[in-house]
Amino acid sequence: MIVNSNEAFKSAVLNQLTFDKYEHTHYTLHTNKKKPELGYLISYTRRGYYNLGIADYTIPEDFSISFDNPELLMRFGLVYKGVTEFQIENNPVSSFTPASFFVVEKDLKGHQTWKKGQHFHGIEITLFEKYFREVIEPNFPNLMDLDYFIKNHTYIYLPLEVVEIIRQLQTLTNENALNNIYLESKILESLAILINEVTKSPENAFTNQINYGNIRIGKNRIIKLTSSDIHAIQKAHDILEENYTNPPSIKALSKMVFLNEQKLKAGFSKHYHVSIGEYANHVKMTVAANLLSTTDLSIEDIAIKVGYNYSANFSKMFKQTYGKTPLQFRKTK
Repeated sequence: MIVNSNEAFKSAVLNQLTFDKYEHTHYTLHTNKKKPELGYLISYTRRGYYNLGIADYTIPEDFSISFDNPELLMRFGLVYKGVTEFQIENNPVSSFTPASFFVVEKDLKGHQTWKKGQHFHGIEITLFEKYFREVIEPNFPNLMDLDYFIKNHTYIYLPLEVVEIIRQLQTLTNENALNNIYLESKILESLAILINEVTKSPENAFTNQINYGNIRIGKNRIIKLTSSDIHAIQKAHDILEENYTNPPSIKALSKMVFLNEQKLKAGFSKHYHVSIGEYANHVKMTVAANLLSTTDLSIEDIAIKVGYNYSANFSKMFKQTYGKTPLQFRKTK
């Protein structure tokens, strides 16, 4: 099973839990009334904008879900009980039992497993891209930049003020006294606290959790990578991907991301396990291979589209990359 959205992921889990849906005035209750011992999930939702989920359930049977989700999401909350085991694409299997957590997700691919008898108890707020685009940005422009956070990295931290807000929401839920107006006001308050935390200093409670590692420059010089360095390197990666036809020189790229050339080159190689030049060529060849496979464009036209003035040079580089000439590659597709 592969799911492609947060909603599909949630539905797949609820299906495995054998929960039915019961609508109430302000919330939705998911449970199995024939097997109340399995627990419940309560959802307060403004569809497409945000969701508050309060869960206390036990897994009835082993199951797993693969995900390939392009959505941009922000998730944060508290976990009281339960071990989450998952694998993000190109990373080892991880598991964690945090008291609190925070993550900004985008283009998330991976796999998650659950075991029979596991008990999960926690509360989570999920904010969707539409909420930032239609609520935050028009009313509070230039205030919330999600690039402050490393995508798909789970921070085991929430400011204590946000923790207290989440606990207030749970208390109101237990008393059946939570409504959507109050919930949205507390979501905005939580965002204000998070923004204050990450903007007060480049080195804050979030960035201090990340070990970005060290890079070697020259023979004897070792430099520690900072959060701002990583963001600059990621921005350079995005610029190369967007401008594959005519990628900027390393000197120009360095100026565009405000990072010196040596640190940019060494940091890019460490972070992406490939040099800047190799990555720029990889993007060109990937686009070319896609065009050869899916269009009837001539070799000359494809060469021009990926930034080559001479098709002979393009064909030579393509063969070095794929072990076949463009024409041979097209014939095998």
